[in-house]
Amino acid sequence: MEHQDDADWPARRREAFEAHERARERAEAAEELQAKALVADFVVHVRELGLPPEPLRARAYNGSATFRTGLSGWYLQPNGSLGIGEDGLFYVLITPGGLATWLRGAQIAPSAPPLAVGRGARDGESMSLRELLDRRLAAGLKFRRV
Repeated sequence: MEHQDDADWPARRREAFEAHERARERAEAAEELQAKALVADFVVHVRELGLPPEPLRARAYNGSATFRTGLSGWYLQPNGSLGIGEDGLFYVLITPGGLATWLRGAQIAPSAPPLAVGRGARDGESMSLRELLDRRLAAGLKFRRV
């Protein structure tokens, strides 16, 4: 004879999963708000420092070429893979590339900025967004892309 608790197990499991998913979504939304505030603060500071925006180019996945994007702003890393546009939005400047992209330019949509840049990357390749932004501000006009 089946026990009542055994019959309720799938429902309890589903409820636990849904509660976990809601908690994860709340945490991600809170992280995104914090990161957006850091990016907005960066834009204020970069303008106060008089750092001019420049055209942002997207690099092909294989790294062999760069493509115009129609965006301008500030690169965050010397390799040019991340940038913040004059619009105050965060961009991952990577594109599949190809002939059409070369002819028309890369269409790069803004991304939600992460609090931890490079999360899941090899050791030494991740850092906090705050640290990355602070490093970029500290480099000022001496910042160079490779």
